[in-house]
Amino acid sequence: MSELVIYGSYGYTGKLIVEAAVDRGFDPVLAGRNREKIDRQAAELGCEFEVVGLDEPKVLDMLLEDATAVLHCAGPFSRTWEPMVDACVRTGTHYLDITGELGVFEAIHDRDEEAEAADVMLLPGVGFDVVPTDCLAAHLAERLPDADALELAFHAEMGVSRGTAKTMVEHVDEGGAVRRNGRIERVGQAHQSRTVDFGWGHDGMHAAAIPWGDVSTAYYTTGIPNITVYMSMPERAARQQRIAGMFSPVLGLPPVKAGLKWIIEQTTDGPNAEERASERSYVWGEARTADGERVVSRLRGPHTYSLTAETALAVARRVLDGEAPTGFQTPAGAYGPDLVLEVDGVEREDVV
Repeated sequence: MSELVIYGSYGYTGKLIVEAAVDRGFDPVLAGRNREKIDRQAAELGCEFEVVGLDEPKVLDMLLEDATAVLHCAGPFSRTWEPMVDACVRTGTHYLDITGELGVFEAIHDRDEEAEAADVMLLPGVGFDVVPTDCLAAHLAERLPDADALELAFHAEMGVSRGTAKTMVEHVDEGGAVRRNGRIERVGQAHQSRTVDFGWGHDGMHAAAIPWGDVSTAYYTTGIPNITVYMSMPERAARQQRIAGMFSPVLGLPPVKAGLKWIIEQTTDGPNAEERASERSYVWGEARTADGERVVSRLRGPHTYSLTAETALAVARRVLDGEAPTGFQTPAGAYGPDLVLEVDGVEREDVV
């Protein structure tokens, strides 16, 4: 049995991760519930595979019992994290995933003591959600240890995969979120906007607040009690989000969500290789103290999906090498603010 199991290996992001893993000399076991898809993928890449659903705890335990870690890639993670974490705790397997879902980070954080007792690391968010933003948050906190407010923003001409789009639908009725005085508070969609200078020719961009995973994770990484996260978008798009928020009770109805997911299934493929090679991602952050002192830093790196594959495998390699602090962890909390700089093409600069 391989030391690394990749579950959900045949989804859009899972495929990118598996192909990169094989290229870098990993020998993963591929796993998922669709026999036809995983059989074909395993044959093409020369990997072992197992067919198992998340509703089969005994089979999951057999899959994980000899593995060092599982990299969980099957979303929406609000529906899939719990059975996998349960199996990891039972079998003593380290847990990694690529979620960006705020509620999932908080729920897995609540399993901290249980994971400690089982000598297991639970590290969600090892992709673009949330490695670059988490590492930038940690870097800013090191630059300004007394900071009590943190703002992060990202810009990406990314397109989305089916899985990402369906996850967005899953949470369409939940509104926005920020952290104030250490607690997560629900706010309206795109309730706040600002202009962000992402650098490298992407200055003065409009950005609106979103309920990104760092509202959870950056607090655990840095201890900064007030956190807002923004995504670049035109002002018109932000207005549309605010209007859509007025209809959230309707959008949250199960038949409506099912219909939106069906449309996504028919129309969404995710960015192709040329798009991933030609586009970059940008992250900006500012930390402030109560008396007005501030620091600003920013990152740029590969396309979001390409970066996800690289950061996920960088973390997996560390875990397989025995670097796995137990309990709930965040990427920069476990491996420091320079973790993202291990990825080729990632640059960081301090602005203020």
